[in-house]
Amino acid sequence: MSASTPVDEPLDGPAGTPADDPLARERSHLAASRSALRAMREDVEALDIRDVTANWVNASVLEHQIGERIKALADLSDTPLFFGRLDYLHAPGAEQAEGAEGELFYIGRRHVHDADGDPMVIDWRAPVSQPFYRASKKDPMDVALRRRFGYTGGDLTAYEDEHLSDPAEAATTSKLLQREIERPRVGPMRDIVATIQPEQDEIVRSGLSGSVCVQGGPGTGKTAVGLHRVAYLLYAHRERLARTGTLVVGPNRSFLHYIEQVLPALGELTVAQATVDDLVAHVEVRGTDDATAAVVKGDARMAEVLRRALYSHVTMPAEPVVVVRGSRRWRVPAYELEEIVRQLLDRDIRYGAAREALPQRIAHAVLVQMERAGEAPDDRVQDAVARNAAVKAAVKAVWPAVDPAKLVLRLLGDAEFLAEHAEGLLDEEEQKAVLRARPARSVKSATWSAADAVLIDEAADLIRRTPSLGHVVLDEAQDLSPMQYRAVGRRCTTGSATVLGDLAQGTTPWATRSWEEALSHLGKQDAVVEELTAGFRVPTDVITYASRLLPHIAPGLTPVASIRENPGFFEVRRSEGPDDVVAACRELLSREGSVGLIAADPRVPELAEALEAAGLTHVSPGEETTESTRLTLVPASLAKGLEYDYVLLDEPQAVVDAEPDERTGLRRLYVTLTRAVSGLIITHTTPLPAQLT
Repeated sequence: MSASTPVDEPLDGPAGTPADDPLARERSHLAASRSALRAMREDVEALDIRDVTANWVNASVLEHQIGERIKALADLSDTPLFFGRLDYLHAPGAEQAEGAEGELFYIGRRHVHDADGDPMVIDWRAPVSQPFYRASKKDPMDVALRRRFGYTGGDLTAYEDEHLSDPAEAATTSKLLQREIERPRVGPMRDIVATIQPEQDEIVRSGLSGSVCVQGGPGTGKTAVGLHRVAYLLYAHRERLARTGTLVVGPNRSFLHYIEQVLPALGELTVAQATVDDLVAHVEVRGTDDATAAVVKGDARMAEVLRRALYSHVTMPAEPVVVVRGSRRWRVPAYELEEIVRQLLDRDIRYGAAREALPQRIAHAVLVQMERAGEAPDDRVQDAVARNAAVKAAVKAVWPAVDPAKLVLRLLGDAEFLAEHAEGLLDEEEQKAVLRARPARSVKSATWSAADAVLIDEAADLIRRTPSLGHVVLDEAQDLSPMQYRAVGRRCTTGSATVLGDLAQGTTPWATRSWEEALSHLGKQDAVVEELTAGFRVPTDVITYASRLLPHIAPGLTPVASIRENPGFFEVRRSEGPDDVVAACRELLSREGSVGLIAADPRVPELAEALEAAGLTHVSPGEETTESTRLTLVPASLAKGLEYDYVLLDEPQAVVDAEPDERTGLRRLYVTLTRAVSGLIITHTTPLPAQLT
């Protein structure tokens, strides 16, 4: 059969399955695999742990683990259990011990075995599955045949074969692969496990020890690559990551809601998700900064300003410490105390850790004197001396406790204190930009901004080390400030990171200028930078039109080259007002799939009223679409990272004008132009930006 033509064959009757009917045999294997998965789940559900746990704590932990395992074995009725098959020419190597000559493997989202323990579906992350993504005519990787399956809902409806070891068969584009990429979407983001491309697979399967930065334009699948890399790492290093934890950091809650079902669909339920604001939520954020203040507060120089301000609290002792024990008095002179303090400062340990070490150092100096006097003190004596009132008073005077929020409050409210510690780092104008017009009376009464919260997090880390996770995925990273990169970086100081972003989509005043600079702030200077330029999601005509903006917003980047055979639906229309926008929405809703109406933030209320007056129900970003409500009204500021089958972009010039400067506005416009998977309509009453025409 042709490698490029999917085969759809109806089943002969409800019971009959002809022996020479490949599709019927594959459906039979699917049914058997689903039955085996149900049996696996039932086995876990039937576990009796009453006699195997020592106490209620162990029982509670084990019950939780069993519950998570049951969830992971859920059979999602509308999700294919397997999507591919590999027929090997020979037995896999020693490192892939499964299989023998002539054996075939079904590739799916999770491992499924029968009652005897023999595999019926192989996890896509297993080494033996790798050729499904990497094998080609040039390098068949010992694969005779690669079969892809087509589904409608959860029903297997087609298959497509590639005879990789047959030189007579020409290499062609997979129709099923194209069909899966272009399949209409309603609801949250779905996994791409059936359509991962070789260049994506290389990133997904890169090792845990190294960090990776992925520069990818719209539709290149960088977010999916990052999520699938987490799933792969959890498969390959489950015990280690179970101890250290994994985290996905996204730009906002709407984005996190959009992607939250991807990992569970792959059987991974333990990955935490958060925004940067969630990570640094030490205080309630109720205020905002103007662009100038936000840029200065987000500058990496603020880390040194904070360090100087914190350690300014350490003062050299001027008086000796006299410890009274019984009838004896032990005196530690001021010069010896100063030497202890300087040693702690030179060690460059956290402020809080050094403060805790100081009384023990003083107590040790006392114990040395005791030993010289013939006594034999032990550790209990040293601990008692460290708790002595005189020692506590000396520590309080020399190395006082500092609250990170109070430190930042003073720094931003006391012009002299800021000037003293920002000297040589911030000029006078920059200092004025971050100073509060009215100093707050307390931490609780202060109106904190998001940038202030990041400063407090930096100060907290200077005092007490932030716990590190095993792996962190940072998505839409191009919009982070240097101080925000530092906040994320200290969550993976002993782990690794996957950084995802597109420099052309940076829409903050402090947007990333280069990945090398960003990785330096993150503390991952050795990360490998990969670039994805093949576009799988955005149609050719749409990405070509949007790429007109690249010379103006990111002249050094390679434009995305769409590999879609379907050029997509694209049209630019003059509009007379909201009625035309509503009409275009109706037109797009007549097609299959999700629809996003994207508009400049100030125009959203007017359009919402027009939609309601016309009886068109819609949801906001973060709210899940359904078959009956497929329209989402999206403020341009929240469009980043979201995708819709069809997009109606309202008033491009208004999107540009809503931003503080033209370059940021054009970047925001680039984001909104590239959210469509199948079609884009642009409506405008005012002229289009000159950069598009």
